[in-house]
Amino acid sequence: MTSALYTAQAYVTGGRADGHGRTTDGRLEVDLRQPKELGGDGEGTNPEQLFAIGYAACFAASLALVGRRKQLRADDAAIDAKVMLIPAGNGGFKLGVELEIGLPSIADTTQACDLVRVAHQVCPYSNATRGNIDVALVVNGTRL
Repeated sequence: MTSALYTAQAYVTGGRADGHGRTTDGRLEVDLRQPKELGGDGEGTNPEQLFAIGYAACFAASLALVGRRKQLRADDAAIDAKVMLIPAGNGGFKLGVELEIGLPSIADTTQACDLVRVAHQVCPYSNATRGNIDVALVVNGTRL
């Protein structure tokens, strides 16, 4: 494996239904619970929520990076991330993602869409999920 620039480490007990997770640096600590839609009490967080926040934050950073490279302002992006848990039909499950991206500083639709396409190639979450889950991108109201 190539040398890592950064490694996050977390410890989980009990899993998604009645678990607890924390990062080893103490910055994040959460109770894990099933959402009400899956029969749980909804009193904690779940892996899909954590993934949605992580993907949106990483994608926003990728947009800002690509924007700087292209001399466009993209550091004001706002992302509404949806992560769906979908039955896979074989007793298993898969994920689906929709990122609704607002780029208020880029009014030109073509320019905004092009920036998002490049950021989608740069983002580590996009690279990790490419070919594994469906990811839909919506930019300033336009679906890519």
